Parts: sequence; C-alpha cells; structure tokens
Amino acid sequence: MNRSQPLVLGIESSCDETGVGIVRGTELLTNTVSSSMEEHVRFGGVIPEIASRAHLDAFVPALQAALAEADVTMDEIDAIAVTSGPGLAGALMVGVCAAKALAVATGKPLYAINHLVAHVGVGLLNPRSGTGGDGADKPILPDNLGALLVSGGHTEILRIRSITDDVELLGSTIDDAAGEAYDKVARILGLGYPGGPAIDRLAREGNAKAIRFPRGLTQPKYMGTAEEPGRHRYDWSFSGLKTAVARCVEQFEAAGDPVPVADIAAAFQEAVVDVITSKAVLACRERGITDVLLGGGVAANSRLRQLTEQRCSAAGITLHVPPLDLCTDNGAMVAALGAQLVMAGIEPSGINFAPDSSMPVTTVSAPSKSQNREFSALGTPSTAT
Repeated sequence: MNRSQPLVLGIESSCDETGVGIVRGTELLTNTVSSSMEEHVRFGGVIPEIASRAHLDAFVPALQAALAEADVTMDEIDAIAVTSGPGLAGALMVGVCAAKALAVATGKPLYAINHLVAHVGVGLLNPRSGTGGDGADKPILPDNLGALLVSGGHTEILRIRSITDDVELLGSTIDDAAGEAYDKVARILGLGYPGGPAIDRLAREGNAKAIRFPRGLTQPKYMGTAEEPGRHRYDWSFSGLKTAVARCVEQFEAAGDPVPVADIAAAFQEAVVDVITSKAVLACRERGITDVLLGGGVAANSRLRQLTEQRCSAAGITLHVPPLDLCTDNGAMVAALGAQLVMAGIEPSGINFAPDSSMPVTTVSAPSKSQNREFSALGTPSTAT
C-alpha cells in the first residue's frame, strides 16, 4: 500500500447525505454528494428510515460518479475509509456495510473513522492540481489547533494535538445541537425545514436587539473561573432558548398582536451565535489555542461566520473556514482523514467492527483486530487508535 500519497476512497452516510470522496494524499480528486433532504421536508426533520433507504438507492450511483470524476478504478484505490460514527444507527449501517462489501470484494484495507474528526480533516485538503499529487505544498494543521463544529447533530469545541491519535473534547452542547435548535424554532415560526437557511435569510430583515433571549449556561454557577472552572464552562445549552422563543410567540398571539417573525428570528440567531462564539473563543484563549477551524453544516450561517471572525481576530486567533461544500457532511472529509491515518502508519480497522451511533470524538478510528487482541490479553478495555 502506498503510504506516502495514498489514494483513498471515503464513504459518508451518518445522516441524510450519501457522500463518496476520493483523495490522493492531501489532494482532493472528487467529492460526490447525494442528499435526501427533499424527502424529509414534509416531515419537518430527518426521518432515519427514509434516510437509510435513500442511502441504499444512492450509494452505487454516487460511487460510480466519484470514480469516473476522479478518473480512477477500484483496483487503483489504496484504502477505503468509512464513517463508523457518530450518527443515525440505520444510516451508518448502510455505509459501513457497503464499505465492508467493497473491502472484501477488492481486498483493500478498511478504516472505520470518526465523523466529527473527519470535519477537521478537510483542513488538510488541496483542490485537484493536475500535477499527479506529488506532495508539493502539502498542507499541515497548525500546532495549537482548535475545531468548532456546529451542525444539526453536534455543537462542539475540540483541541487537536494530533488528528490521527490525540483529540480532546473541551466543550459540547448538553441538549439540542445548534442546527437542531434552528429547525425547531423555524417550525415554531412557520418557516419550514431546513430551518437554518430560512432563519438566516429572515434575520437580515429583523432587529436582533428587539428581544433579549437567554444565553444558556452562562451564569456564574456554570462558568466558574479560569482557576476553578465550572462544570459547564465551555458547554452550551439551547433547549431553554427554544422554549423562550415558543413563549414569546405565545405571548404575542395571546395579546392578539402580529408576531414579529423577522425580529424573533434575528434575536434568536444572535443568541445562538453569541454564546457559541464567546464560549469557543474563551476555551481557545484559556487553553492556548491559536488557530480555529470552523466546520459543520451551520458554518454556512452568515452571522456565525461573521461573529466568529470578529471575535477570533480580536483575540489574536486565526480562523480557518473550509469551502462550504466541505463544511457539510461529505465523503471527501472521510477520505481525507483516512489518508492521514494511512500516512501515519496506523493499522486498518479491518471488518470486525460495528457502527457506533454515539462514538466519542476522542476515538479517531476503530482499532484493528490485532489491537483488540492486544488489549484483551492485557485485560484492558480496547481504546481508540
């Protein structure tokens, strides 16, 4: 197997996007994504069974399109990488089973990787250069790197010491993810699904200062101090904010007054991005993090990008934002992390692993069978690669 510039096929199926990406080392060759979002619109959210069936229908065409666009064959592929978790159990199962079938049929090594860490992997990708991927100008991750991941399923701030084996969770949401809160509030305001783009557009017409919504987990009892941090110093909570929006709408309706939808949308969005950016920057400053990568589907939100840039700049932190098509779930990010594992000499996971819908972010990749035997012999539970 080529470990210097491996040709890696990545498969992503954690939610409603069927993604197949191919990279050569750090060079992006193709990023093919098939989304089933339109099938979920009438339900106001992702229906796991529908998403799983959509993955079954989309996988083979997406794989064929990716191979054709990259102008490679399965015989040329050095390794296969697949999202093993976290995500929807049924959706993960489709991608994992497809990847295992490909690995068995072709004899290619298989890496089972973490979806969240893969979002950071896109920071190591260069667009296709046409030079054959000789490794020139090879991108590297900064030494003191943090990652702010904001999506429909996750809101987390990470510290990345090594993308292949040392990822630390600094803070996360304890209830709704930011994207989930957007969808629920959009439903309350009658804006439909997906809620993020609708609220982002409408908020530009509203007054964010018209209503003051709560910022969860910002009270002193949760924050503590730098010397004695509170339990939720770097964590977020959005369920109370969602409830506050619902009560606000009810009050206007009970009084017989028109609901100021644009103002509520703007005020809600400001509450979300204010608390996300303030806590993320706080974590970075206190942990000596000098660079931050912003990823996840909500990274497309204009106000989040704007305020993150402002606050990072004021704190002397360099912000990195991948192209929007690489911020959302995709196979290229999976292939990118897979390539890093290959180049680092990490052993493949093999096929004796199961998808893990609650896979912790500290687990970068599922350990290989030989590692499992080693840990078992020591009488110690197996841990992450």
